Amino acid sequence: MLPFYQNIPQFTIIGCMLMGIFTALCKKGRTAFVLNQMMLAAVGAATVYLLVCVTKAGEAFDYQMGIVGHPFGNELRAGPLEAGLALAFIIVMACCILGGKEDLFHDMHPDKLPLYFVMADMLLASLLAMIYTNDMFTAYVFIEINTMASCALVMAKDGGATIAATMRYLVMSLLGSGLFLFGLSLLYWITGHLLIPNISEAVQNLHATGEFALPLTIILGMMTVGLCVKSALYPFHTWLPDAHGSATTGSSAILSGLVLKGYIMLIVKLIWQVVTPEIFCALHLDTVLLILGALAMIMGSVNALQETHIKRMIAYSSVAQIGYIYLGIGLGTKAAMVAALYQILVHAFTKPLLFCCSGELANASHHHKHMYFLRGAAHRAPLAGLGFTLGGLSMVGIPLLGGFAVKFFLADAAILGTWKMLVALGALAASSLLNALYYLPVIINIWSKELHGDPDPLPGMLRKPLAPTFAISTVCLAAGAVALGVFLQPVATFLANGLGLM
Repeated sequence: MLPFYQNIPQFTIIGCMLMGIFTALCKKGRTAFVLNQMMLAAVGAATVYLLVCVTKAGEAFDYQMGIVGHPFGNELRAGPLEAGLALAFIIVMACCILGGKEDLFHDMHPDKLPLYFVMADMLLASLLAMIYTNDMFTAYVFIEINTMASCALVMAKDGGATIAATMRYLVMSLLGSGLFLFGLSLLYWITGHLLIPNISEAVQNLHATGEFALPLTIILGMMTVGLCVKSALYPFHTWLPDAHGSATTGSSAILSGLVLKGYIMLIVKLIWQVVTPEIFCALHLDTVLLILGALAMIMGSVNALQETHIKRMIAYSSVAQIGYIYLGIGLGTKAAMVAALYQILVHAFTKPLLFCCSGELANASHHHKHMYFLRGAAHRAPLAGLGFTLGGLSMVGIPLLGGFAVKFFLADAAILGTWKMLVALGALAASSLLNALYYLPVIINIWSKELHGDPDPLPGMLRKPLAPTFAISTVCLAAGAVALGVFLQPVATFLANGLGLM
């Protein structure tokens, strides 16, 4: 009989989906909100127990779904890395919903609120499935569930801008899904397997014999590009600013902090479990990701520098921060992959902090999101100002914050003595400078007071009352960003050990 903790991955995925069904029966948004938070607390507690068990045992295990066994059945795989990322995603999901609760109840019709939490539950189920799955076709199924739920979260704020943004997002996302599915179908044709261990064995044999060399390169390229489109890697990012900029605050935070990372975790699985880093580099796919990651770091920051709408600026910043992850993946070493995983965690906590705080600053400024009207907003919403300041400084790379840890580990991993070192260090330097050029002026602006003779953009504005849910969310996300900057070595060691057990 299996130990109880080995059932937790299955229970958390199914639990999220079942709660989505029960939430659909709710008639009041507040009831659905309470059920959602109860579900997050339950799956979070179970995941903590799983993390403690697998970390203490130093193991990763396979879990058979149903009665059909290996190699034809469906499987999950969980180890310290998977459990740690799942716990981080659950915590961030709870914080995003808490931090965006006020905007959500303001932006949505009361009758539609329960449906929002149905989609949030389904989205979390898909993210957990993509983390735990040991079957590539199951991964595709939950990619599509994730896509539909994400589109619903963007459209939650009913309006012409959000509908147009959702349609652009849907078209690009389906293009990415189609590339992934087509590549997976061809991979199944030449290997005869869908379970990751069996595909990996077949791919290694094909690479060793040289058989299907060109088709294998094209197949893996299609699957990788499909996931790059869905995770908004430059130049496939064009859907992201509109979707994140027009959505309600909680949706923007969830999309940026979590949804993009789910697809990136599948790329990590594809490289580390399906084809192995050696084969991926031998096919030169790492070089493509390195170059696109470096371009994303620079071009995303350049676009953010030109924005005057705060949420669109943060969205373009996400394009740059996703580039950091792909830069680490493209370097092709274990140390660089650890740095990429570290960036997944840092971005998961920091970017929702920025979105939630920017939403609160806008609420304290008559819902204006233009930089001009946000002048002095931190004095009207001090906690939001502090949270935005901390998040912005983390993105710049100030020591003792998570962003600095990522840049430190990427720079350390980039010292390879090859041309990749020059590309990586140059992109890190340029991106850090650009980050400072657009985050620091915003931070100064929100803390500024009107000068003598300079008209107040929002005369008569008073301090906004602090919502308890927003305070809890901001403190938790800020604590995560700081902890990742202070305890960088223990976290990096944990990620390296977990990566070794994948």
